[in-house]
Amino acid sequence: MRGPGARARTPGARTARRRDRRVYTRSHPVLFALLAATRRRPVVRLGRTVLVHGTDACRQALTRLPLDRTAAGTTGGAARELSGGGALFDEEGRGHRGARRSLAEDLGTAGTERLRPVWQEILARRLAPLADGREVETAALARELAGATVCALLGTAGDPAAVARAAADAAAAAVRDHLPGPRRPGTARAAARATARLEELLRERTGGAAEGAGAADGAGTPDGAGTPDGAGAPEGTGAALRAVLAVAAVATTAAALPRAVAWCADAGLWEQAADPAARETLVDELLRVTAPSPVLPRRAAAPGTLDGCPVRSGDRLVLVARHAVGAHRDAPGCPAPAPAAVARLVFGAGPHTCPGARLARTQLADLLAALAPYRPVVVRARADRRAALPGWRTLTVRPGPAPSTPRRRMHRDEEGSTHPNGVHGGNGVHGGNDRNGEAP
Repeated sequence: MRGPGARARTPGARTARRRDRRVYTRSHPVLFALLAATRRRPVVRLGRTVLVHGTDACRQALTRLPLDRTAAGTTGGAARELSGGGALFDEEGRGHRGARRSLAEDLGTAGTERLRPVWQEILARRLAPLADGREVETAALARELAGATVCALLGTAGDPAAVARAAADAAAAAVRDHLPGPRRPGTARAAARATARLEELLRERTGGAAEGAGAADGAGTPDGAGTPDGAGAPEGTGAALRAVLAVAAVATTAAALPRAVAWCADAGLWEQAADPAARETLVDELLRVTAPSPVLPRRAAAPGTLDGCPVRSGDRLVLVARHAVGAHRDAPGCPAPAPAAVARLVFGAGPHTCPGARLARTQLADLLAALAPYRPVVVRARADRRAALPGWRTLTVRPGPAPSTPRRRMHRDEEGSTHPNGVHGGNGVHGGNDRNGEAP
């Protein structure tokens, strides 16, 4: 991992970072202040809570330390409460591996390509005003994109906008209930109500999916409402698990995409976004610096050690992915990107890697490719104070100025040049003292 100051701190990058900090300071100010105050050390113990900031320590916690996936105060615990238990988050051994494998297949290369036309249609429609010089609200675009993708993945006929709103409400209530810091009263009840609304929206199915497939194949889902492969939702997913998948997909997509757009606009990254050869690296870098899930709450299931700090069974672990990947320090850039093994820690590691990572990278790449010709600039931005994850409630952009093409220097034997070094005016008269041959 590069040390502090390894990446050039350009004025554009400083502007982008100042803007991006607002999504933390406006939505989770107490948590952000606590993490910023302790980030100088790779691992910090505060009572029975262990804050993990270091890259190696974070990877070790995810790959070597036994974790309790469903303990209270963890991401898995919040998902278990939302889903009412069962399915992906409660299963052990072969059942857990089988459920994850089925989901990974639906979100893998082939599954992503099946879903791609869904968000490409939204991008074409939502971004069309840019061609006329008009503004586009990218946060609303991201929410619609997330809702439509979830509906297509799960084979539901629910309204994408309504699904996205309900999933965002459920995510906000659940996260507020398990993040460090003071808890608002009634968050568990609010999460339950939002999840019930979401499950109702996801109940109506499309594609003639056979009800009860999950029970028939022995997947053991809560309500046996899975669907066969290729017929909508991943095999063996019941109503509760479908809600959990919707919550995760909507929250991360709605947080990541607008923040990445703001970074490109403020830091001047549209040239890289327009280059297919550089775009894949830029996507990884943008997901690294935005770290859509900046904090990963976990619980140790057995004693161990992280960077020399003893960890006891039952200790609460707060894995600060934002710091582990250097998001707070190194600006994104293709000339000197972070190693992929570091950048992709934002999606977890080992058996705890997010199965939707490929989908997330493909969606962001398609968004950047669609926006790059317009070189958008940010005209309005408002942080979302209620969101589960740090993000923008509104982020409005408009087309920016077209990229300038430097004037090519002419040589003595070319028409119009009389200067011995080839610097020229339009009719052979020296037009200035710009040593790069550009207009002064």
